[in-house]
Amino acid sequence: MNESILSPRGPEPVGPYPHAKRAGNLLFVSGMGPRKRGMKDIPGVTRDASGAVLSYDIETQCRAVFDNVRMIVEDAGAKWANVVDVTVFLTNMDDFAAYNRVYAEYFAGPGNPNPARTTVEVTRLPTPIAIEVKVIATIENRSS
Repeated sequence: MNESILSPRGPEPVGPYPHAKRAGNLLFVSGMGPRKRGMKDIPGVTRDASGAVLSYDIETQCRAVFDNVRMIVEDAGAKWANVVDVTVFLTNMDDFAAYNRVYAEYFAGPGNPNPARTTVEVTRLPTPIAIEVKVIATIENRSS
């Protein structure tokens, strides 16, 4: 089984890709940012009249992106507890401590998946966001 998944709750993709791809019992979620479906504004970002970023709130962006990823995982038929790997791209590693605190709320502790994780700093992302997240999860077989 190889299936493309578009979540009705996930943000509109900024390119030609699905929110996620199912291959067998694995779910590969595309890199997601903090944008919300139907909105052009980015949560936690303040821009000037020309659209240049004046400031951003990394905790707001983290919560928004983690919520987006969770919706996509669940809409694909997987459970949040089945997330096994997380890759995070930050545009500023000085945000790591704040990001790590919010990450722990979503991914560590009782009832959360406690997945393997990689976090890297990148020069920039395709839109003016400070964080992008992609995950891999296991998914139970659906009956036909």
